[in-house]
Amino acid sequence: MSQTRRDLLKKVIIGSIGATVSLDLFRFLSPAQLQAAIGDQAVRWVFLVDTTKCVGCGLCVKACKKENEVPYDVPVTRTWVERYVVTKDGRSHIDTPNGGRDGFVDKKIQGEEIRDQDINKAFFVPKLCNQCENPACVQVCPVGATYQTKDGVTLVDRKWCIGCGYCIMACPYGVRFFHPIHKVAEKCTFCYHRISKGLKPACVQACPFGARQLGNLKNPDDPVAQIIKTQRVGVLKDEYGTKPQVFYIGLDTNVR
Repeated sequence: MSQTRRDLLKKVIIGSIGATVSLDLFRFLSPAQLQAAIGDQAVRWVFLVDTTKCVGCGLCVKACKKENEVPYDVPVTRTWVERYVVTKDGRSHIDTPNGGRDGFVDKKIQGEEIRDQDINKAFFVPKLCNQCENPACVQVCPVGATYQTKDGVTLVDRKWCIGCGYCIMACPYGVRFFHPIHKVAEKCTFCYHRISKGLKPACVQACPFGARQLGNLKNPDDPVAQIIKTQRVGVLKDEYGTKPQVFYIGLDTNVR
């Protein structure tokens, strides 16, 4: 879809909203809704992050940007790493310079230098799209450009996206952004183009410490599925009811 056509469609939809016209028709006509049949029903992709293994090296972020053609120097990324430093006074200091792409070499966090003797604990938390079972982004997309495959991955049809930004605002995890070149909504897809061919996501392959793993929740013999079902794991912002499918080992209560 050309940019001109996208702009025209955007104006039509916004006008329809103003006229209180139902958007169900747009969802019905969307080719992305037909593409939702993509995927294997015997598979439910899930992601496991072990925060006790993450050292904040940033190799995952670099690999993701390269694999998914997100410009290296722009301040957006499909996955990122956050640094948490909890001081003895109970305060949490959080930063993610360049998404953690270059590691965390500066002891200053948001301009504040924290002395070693004042630190109670410090750790890193990788973040990415949670591939929610009940994705808010899918619900708000007026044209069906954001859709969910049968194996649980939420994708964006670049040709159908009009760049309205509703999905970006609806995501409680802040994982969506406008692609600086394509001018459409962008997000992590678990590297769907890779995992559909039996390959690992770029970030998983790049992590030298095994902090990131992909698994199939419907396969009882899958090691990731076994960990999720038998060990203590956590998810982010469970209170929103989106049922996130990225699970964390060692998730600290200070993480938000």
